[in-house]
Amino acid sequence: MQKETSARKEFTKGLLAENPALRQMLGLCPTLAVTTAVTNGIGMGLATTFVLVCSEVVVSLLRKVIPGSVRIPAFITIIASFVTLTMMLVKAYLPALDEALGIYLPLIVVNCIVLGRAEMFASKHGPALSALDGLGMGLGFTGSLVLMSAIRELLGAGTLLGVQVLPSFVEPMLIMITPAGGFAVLGVLIAISVWFEQRNAEPEGRPKGVPSDTLCAACPIVCRVNDPHRVNCADGTLVEQLRRFEETVEQRLAEAEAANEKGDER
Repeated sequence: MQKETSARKEFTKGLLAENPALRQMLGLCPTLAVTTAVTNGIGMGLATTFVLVCSEVVVSLLRKVIPGSVRIPAFITIIASFVTLTMMLVKAYLPALDEALGIYLPLIVVNCIVLGRAEMFASKHGPALSALDGLGMGLGFTGSLVLMSAIRELLGAGTLLGVQVLPSFVEPMLIMITPAGGFAVLGVLIAISVWFEQRNAEPEGRPKGVPSDTLCAACPIVCRVNDPHRVNCADGTLVEQLRRFEETVEQRLAEAEAANEKGDER
C-alpha cells in the first residue's frame, strides 16, 4: 500500500504541484516559442516526455556505475542520445513538425527539466520510480504546452488544430501569437495553478496562501515567533534543544570561571 502511494505521488506531482513550466518555471524557452499552434505543443511535449522517461530510466540503471566526478557529462551524453533518436524519428515521419519546432527540438538536450530530473531524482531512485517521475513530469509539461498553445492559437488565429473555430466576423488578436502574448498567457496560467494549489491546501489544514515549506513543520523559527510559549509543537523541540544547549554552555563557563578563581586564591 505504501509503495502504491509513493508511486502515485511520484507520478502525480508533475501534473500540478511540481509542474515543470507552471510551478518550477523550467523549460520556458520552448514553452514561449513553440506554443503558437496546438500541433507544436503536442509534438514538443511528447518529444520531451519520451526523452525524460528514457533518460531517467537509463540514468537510474547506471547510477551506481557512473562516477560522481563525471555524472553531469554522462547524463548529458545519455540525454543527447535519446534526443538524437527523437530528432531522426520526427524528421523521417513528421517533417512538417520538424520544421515547425526547428532548433527547439535539438535543444531538449540542454532543457533544464530533463537534466534536472536526471540529477535530482533518477540518480537517487530506482528505474520504476524514475520512469513514473519522468512520465508525470513529461505529461505535466505537455499539458501546459497544449493548454497554452490552444489559447494562443484560438485567440491569435481563430483556429484549433488548423480548423477554423471562431466566426469569420471575429477578428483574431494577433498579439497572442507574438512573444508578448505568450508571456501574458503564461502569467495567467501560473496564477491559475497557484490558485488551485492554495485551494487544495485548505482541506489539509494549511493556511491559505502559505506554502507548506514555511509552516511550523518545516521551519524551526516560525513556530516560536508566532507563539513563543508553544514549546511542544514539531519545531519547539528543536528550539528547546538550542536553548538548553546555550544554558549548558553558560553553566560550563561559569564553572570554569569559578575553578580559575579558586586556583588564583590558592
